[in-house]
Amino acid sequence: MVEIIRGIIFDVDETLVYYEGYDHREWYDNWVRPALRKHGIELDYKTYRKTVSGELPRSYVECFGIDPIELWRIIDGVNLEYRKKLASEGKIKAFPDAEMLAHFKQLGLKLAAVSNASQECTEFVLKLFDLKQYFDAIFGKDYSYLDGIKPSPYLIEKALHALQLTPEEAIMVGDSRLDIAAGHRAGLKVVQITRFGKIDGADYYVGSLQELLGFIKREIESYKFP
Repeated sequence: MVEIIRGIIFDVDETLVYYEGYDHREWYDNWVRPALRKHGIELDYKTYRKTVSGELPRSYVECFGIDPIELWRIIDGVNLEYRKKLASEGKIKAFPDAEMLAHFKQLGLKLAAVSNASQECTEFVLKLFDLKQYFDAIFGKDYSYLDGIKPSPYLIEKALHALQLTPEEAIMVGDSRLDIAAGHRAGLKVVQITRFGKIDGADYYVGSLQELLGFIKREIESYKFP
């Protein structure tokens, strides 16, 4: 698999936590669009969706005369308020197996979290369930390089640097095709957690973090005792 697993880089949303009743289009129409209009910005949902899915770069809005940094700061501000509202209603949930993070640390592994959401939004949900304590590094969207979000390898490469690991010493764990693409572009093996179905292209598949823990223990043991 790898030389030896010394670290794990985790996606956050839909991998460690999820949002009950979340509808992307409804969120955009009721939260994002009104906030953008207050700042004199008009952006249709189709274009926005393409920038989120990686079909278009997040800097693409420049062609409409929109400052991409201003745009994403507005959206991320709305996203943080939205997450706070959901949290107050008990609608943000940690997957029950998120407690496995403590076991990964007990194995002496270095852990990082990477997310296309803003740094504030990412840290908010991790703090909400006391998960932040397990991570040696956390990276959300970087406003100095907006197009560095997944499927770009940029955030994963930042995490590797922070953990002082090579791509051969770490694995990427996520739920989406963006995670798979970003992990591979950074030179990592990727484990997809199949909570919402299997996606082609990952190197390994697990149904839960308990299963991932067993998988990693076997890999570590096979390295010690070839």
